[in-house]
Amino acid sequence: MKNVVGIFRDRERARRAAEHLRRGRVPADRVNLLVPGTDALEAVRTSDTEQPGMGKALGAVVGGTAAGTAGMGLGAAAASLLVPGIGPVAAVGLAAAALFGVGGAIGGAAAGGKLEEKMSHGIPRDELYVYEDALRKGHSIVFVLADGEGETEFARSVLEREGAETLDAAREDWWVGLRDAEAAEYEKDGGHFSQDEEPFRRGFAAALHPERRGRRWEEIREDLSRREPEYCDLPAYRRGFERGSEHARGLSQSFERRGAEDLVEK
Repeated sequence: MKNVVGIFRDRERARRAAEHLRRGRVPADRVNLLVPGTDALEAVRTSDTEQPGMGKALGAVVGGTAAGTAGMGLGAAAASLLVPGIGPVAAVGLAAAALFGVGGAIGGAAAGGKLEEKMSHGIPRDELYVYEDALRKGHSIVFVLADGEGETEFARSVLEREGAETLDAAREDWWVGLRDAEAAEYEKDGGHFSQDEEPFRRGFAAALHPERRGRRWEEIREDLSRREPEYCDLPAYRRGFERGSEHARGLSQSFERRGAEDLVEK
């Protein structure tokens, strides 16, 4: 499977792109949509063909609002998730929900092992930090698990036609938002950020992978040395990893503080 991603500033254009994709040559269960906000599911049309009890079953799994999406044709479920560091997010499609750790449960509740197994291949977790950054900015994300060149090119053309930003552009936008502050911090100790930026950035991103968040360098160094052997032993890479870990903790703590403040206000 090839992962094809488009990031949209406009929610309606993201929804429209997703509908065009499933009406074309991409099977509905491989078209996924992520939208920030508590009211996101209101924009997703449902159908009378929803199976009785489906919403209740999915809601019990994810602890939020859920609905069948047969009318829109975007997979088997639309779930409202509370994502640490972001807030409420609507995940339409099983792979979209799986990015945040609930896809296996939803797949089991919605359609059993076959759909869950299909959904598990190609989920783009390596770029999760880019999606999270986009959602924090209020952007919506469409991603397709495309099978073969035909589906891949079709998906790219639809996303481009609807005005999507590419994943590469979003990744650069994410780093631009962090770069100046990280450069200033790096150079406090006499480092040359312009020379060390590439390994530093790679280490920073490595710390944000969902399988590494909250883990100490000593725990995962061996894994990182296999994945990025040309960078892992460089001091700048280690420094980037530590800064990335601090960044992730800061986002999580900020989210928790906002939640506590909301409870106090209520």
